[in-house]
Amino acid sequence: MAVNQQVIQGSWNQIKGKLRERWGQVAEDELEEARGNVDQLVGLLQRRTGETRDEIETYLQKAAADGASVVEQTKEAVVSAAGRTRESAQEMANRATESARAGYVQTEQVVRSRPVESLAVCFGAGLITGVVIGLLTGSK
Repeated sequence: MAVNQQVIQGSWNQIKGKLRERWGQVAEDELEEARGNVDQLVGLLQRRTGETRDEIETYLQKAAADGASVVEQTKEAVVSAAGRTRESAQEMANRATESARAGYVQTEQVVRSRPVESLAVCFGAGLITGVVIGLLTGSK
């Protein structure tokens, strides 16, 4: 079975490392020249190692499968981490929502039980805000 060109190109860095491990006599620049081109790569390896096309293609298939396996494991780890992050963010958002609801309920209870004091506090806060804004815009 022929080696798939797209698989070789997609996992080139992993495959190149495995080729250097098995056939150290093949120079880095020679591998880069072939860079994922199956026919060039097989021809290069045949010339440099004396192995048959079938032996080389079998090794390339195994190296590509191993490279794809590493990529798949990395993808699964990233997806898992993203899922945990999403769950954590959702949990924090839920806590913030509950906290805001509790604050609203508590504020509503205070306003209902002490409407005059609540109105005075709001008036005071508005007055202070107005003075601060006036000072900031008047100083320019």
